[in-house]
Amino acid sequence: MKLATTTGDFARYTHSQEERIRYIAEAGFRYADYNFCTDYDRKEGVFASDEDGFVASYAAKIKQAADECGVKLIQAHAPMGRPLLEGDNHAEFVNANIRCIECCSLLGIDRIVVHSGYLPDIPKNECFKRNAAFFRELLPAAEKYGVYILVENFNKMSKANVYWIDNAPDLKRLIKLVDHPLFQAVWDTGHANMQEMPQDVSLRLLGKHVMALHVQDNMGDKDSHVAPFFGTLNLDSLMAGLLDIGYDGYFTFEATNIFLPGKKRRQSDKEKKLLNAPLELRKKAESLLYEIGKTVLEAYGVFEE
Repeated sequence: MKLATTTGDFARYTHSQEERIRYIAEAGFRYADYNFCTDYDRKEGVFASDEDGFVASYAAKIKQAADECGVKLIQAHAPMGRPLLEGDNHAEFVNANIRCIECCSLLGIDRIVVHSGYLPDIPKNECFKRNAAFFRELLPAAEKYGVYILVENFNKMSKANVYWIDNAPDLKRLIKLVDHPLFQAVWDTGHANMQEMPQDVSLRLLGKHVMALHVQDNMGDKDSHVAPFFGTLNLDSLMAGLLDIGYDGYFTFEATNIFLPGKKRRQSDKEKKLLNAPLELRKKAESLLYEIGKTVLEAYGVFEE
């Protein structure tokens, strides 16, 4: 397997995706997940303009930057949002996802992770029905651009009267419900670590539907997004499952909180020089992340440059 990580690793340090790609490359990574979330939230990157031809020109610029760094963009993450809401916001969000799918095709990326959604106080069956309808709205674009849409297992919701598709059996149920060859799964190890079902059992259940990974860890209680070995994730169970299903994709990290963001620390009215870890320290943590991944894959004889 080849190691990859997300450009979101450096989202708190720069608004430039080109710089994020460069920092990832300096840490040793040669493969990356392009994160559209900050582009959408900040109305920058691919969302900086609605002019005709902008998506193509932006994608060309990012691809050139990645090529110069020796990085191949291998998957992407669509914007975070509320896909089950109705009205103008829903139409805007669908169009934003289609914009990302188009950009993926121009970047040479053939798979994008798109979140399912939830609403309070709707029955579980209705949650499946509405999510299937949302994903079907994206399938014409997936067909047009030749890009897989990957849905993930989520962390358990602590809110009352809310269900989010959070386990392997239900993830497989949604995939079967949508029933399209371009609609498959990404497996999030941290979300799965909040469940009772072991990683290997879950992966065997999903089998060939798993076309990508989000590798992250936690203590089993919160969706922390820390690096493996920083939490309770059973890496042996994970690797056993991946090998059993013949997984041939990338081992892609989503450990963006290897250092917690400053907003999650205790606040004060004092100096804020150390509220966030300095950039140079974060770069060293990225190198450690690469070494962690290499160690995991080498232990099972599957590490590839």
